Amino acid sequence: MKVLANDGISQSGIDALEKDGFEVITTTVAQEQLINYINENQIDVLLVRSATTVRKDLIDACPSLKVIGRGGVGMDNIDVAYAREKGLKVINTPAASSHSVAELVFGHLYGLSRFLHNSNREMPLEGDKNFKGLKKAYAKGTELKGKTLGVLGFGRIGQATAKVALGAGMKVVAFDPFLEKADLELEFFDGQKVSFEIKTISKEDVLKQADFLTLHVPAQDGYVIGEAELNSMKDGAILVNAARGGVVDEIALVKAIESGKISRAALDVYEKEPQPEMGLLMNPALSLTPHTGAATNEAQDRIGTELAQQIASILL
Repeated sequence: MKVLANDGISQSGIDALEKDGFEVITTTVAQEQLINYINENQIDVLLVRSATTVRKDLIDACPSLKVIGRGGVGMDNIDVAYAREKGLKVINTPAASSHSVAELVFGHLYGLSRFLHNSNREMPLEGDKNFKGLKKAYAKGTELKGKTLGVLGFGRIGQATAKVALGAGMKVVAFDPFLEKADLELEFFDGQKVSFEIKTISKEDVLKQADFLTLHVPAQDGYVIGEAELNSMKDGAILVNAARGGVVDEIALVKAIESGKISRAALDVYEKEPQPEMGLLMNPALSLTPHTGAATNEAQDRIGTELAQQIASILL
């Protein structure tokens, strides 16, 4: 049986699939050529990340397909219900990248709280002639310890982010419409474990209490954070969106930054990917990454092996 990993797969995933007798193809086929390629090569399994879309036309046109796999969490690039209605198995790897996203969030938070995103730009340009000026400009950093992290969406990634926050000495407040509480267990290098129970509160209370806000919600109709929500937050709060483009109103966010309501923000995802608005790219109050939340070697290894295990359990 043939597996087309159209957006790539880790070597560990390839090895696991080949060990089970699958032929793994890692050719990246253009979206408009994908149907023909699948049919000509009688592909049984199509694996994608976020670049390739799997819509009704492809599902209808490719009778050889038995499994569609998403290397990651969100499956908004796949017509999941329709595929399952047609008898295809649709799988993903919801747990594999949780900690990777959480660490990226905190990379942004630590950087923003100490102006690293700006100083890393300015030091190469002015560090030799304006060292004292830059030192003064970036002298009013803040510590994360003792501050409150608000988490909107308290699923696997939200909880993983909360664990990092607790380890950093932060207070965590969380909102999730489907969850009343979560038991979090922090594991340390020497085998010690500490447990925390986090009871969720209203979205409004999270926004009011948060010094730092991070979003971990699925794509949906309408903004989760718009002008009204930004206005209800603490003055000078910092926001991170490493969830999905379109859950934060980017125009309202820039206005809130310009007014001083929000001091700084970080974006890993954008309303217009892969061409974010130039106003975002040039804004000195924003820390930006190109949708790399799950892009660690460790996460990709976990994603590859998890997909391989699920495919084997379905088809063998």
